[in-house]
Amino acid sequence: MKLNSLTLKKAISKLQHKEISLSELVEEAIKEKNKELHIYLTLNNEAVRQASSQTEKQLEGIPIAVKDNFLTKGLRSTASSNVLKDFIPPFDATVVMRLKQAGGVVIGKTNLDAWAHGSSTETSAFGSTKNPRNKEYLPGGSSGGSAAAVAADLCIAAIGSETAGSIRQPASWCGVVGLKPTYGRVSRAGIVAMASSTDSPGPIGKTVEDCATLLNLIAGRDIYDATTSPQPVPDFTKQIQKGVKGIRIGICYTDHEKLKGSDAAKAVSEAGKIFERLGANIELVPVSENLQKGHIFDPNYAVAAYTVVQRSEVSSNLAGYNGIRYDYGRAFFGDEAKRRIMLGTFTLSKGYSDRYYITAQKVRSLYINNYRELFGTYDLLIAPTSPGYAQKLGATKDNPMYGELEDILLEPSTISGLPGISVPCYRDPKTNLYIGLNIMANYWQEEKIISAAYAFEQATQWNSWK
Repeated sequence: MKLNSLTLKKAISKLQHKEISLSELVEEAIKEKNKELHIYLTLNNEAVRQASSQTEKQLEGIPIAVKDNFLTKGLRSTASSNVLKDFIPPFDATVVMRLKQAGGVVIGKTNLDAWAHGSSTETSAFGSTKNPRNKEYLPGGSSGGSAAAVAADLCIAAIGSETAGSIRQPASWCGVVGLKPTYGRVSRAGIVAMASSTDSPGPIGKTVEDCATLLNLIAGRDIYDATTSPQPVPDFTKQIQKGVKGIRIGICYTDHEKLKGSDAAKAVSEAGKIFERLGANIELVPVSENLQKGHIFDPNYAVAAYTVVQRSEVSSNLAGYNGIRYDYGRAFFGDEAKRRIMLGTFTLSKGYSDRYYITAQKVRSLYINNYRELFGTYDLLIAPTSPGYAQKLGATKDNPMYGELEDILLEPSTISGLPGISVPCYRDPKTNLYIGLNIMANYWQEEKIISAAYAFEQATQWNSWK
């Protein structure tokens, strides 16, 4: 048995019962397979020693893969950029610190799009990661390395971050589970910032329960991040088997012009039928180019709004990275980072901020209002995570808007700060590539998306680890 094919829950149980050893788990994660897929940028050579001192805690020393934009004390943290290629942080990000306090061990730092700019992992300064489901295809991004690590059984579970799809989209393409919490549910402290008003750390795992378990450990107020919520954190695993009987679910985007008749639309429509068999009340929520009651606002407008807001915040966040502090100056930024800095600086410049940045924020408010109205009717909204399957390696070449277009179905909910979870809902037998089902709820209602995702996972055959 491949030990890293265990779910988090099963691994904890087997460690507690002395059926497996920590050294076996950790060594399993450092195999030749990493060279083939290019998942880890840095491996933790002290993982076995560190794990041995964690056995009396909840995670029992289990190896967790961490996206390389999270600071890890004493372990190289690059954000996949040459600007930080030799940077060794003096402290841990809050999420990493909480994982360690719970008995987790950072097995290694996973590849990502440089500075998290992208949805493919191809903008990494250190080379692209391959999709473990089919090595000719992309894993998605920006948390492509973390999703690939889980899919390839090169870790038990992983941590990613999402700004506009960067957890859920790679989870969809790699056929794993990715949970994006409500903005402010999990601390951003110690994460290399991309867009500060939407960045959301979250878990990527083999099962819904694994993600819920990790969210329990990393969520909550943090004195180092003023945007974290003071709301108490519930036990996200407590009502995981609650089911969906009697709840109202709206199906979104299957009638969008780019999705009609696609495998993604068909898979989500089939998911609606499964929820209906489980006792939920299902309705189609039509797409509308205008705000209308009972309709979902066209996601096309979110592409422009997100692009302006994100580039503006990028230009501010990357301003502090210079050679004095990090050894390598701005000449080491990649092309994508340079494009985003220039566009963001332009949209915030005098005479243009009203025309672009403030207008984009107004459009953002329209999406927030749209969701507020819809969640007055529906408990949950479901949609395809991505318009389709993973694309082939090299698909991003000469396509500066690649990421925004691939994340088009996630950008509306992300700029609104809503929680969502992607679970596998179809596998193409010819390519072995997956389609993800995105389940969304209102603010601070992660329990609802977790219980619905768990019910779907248990009622279908798409999750190979359950």
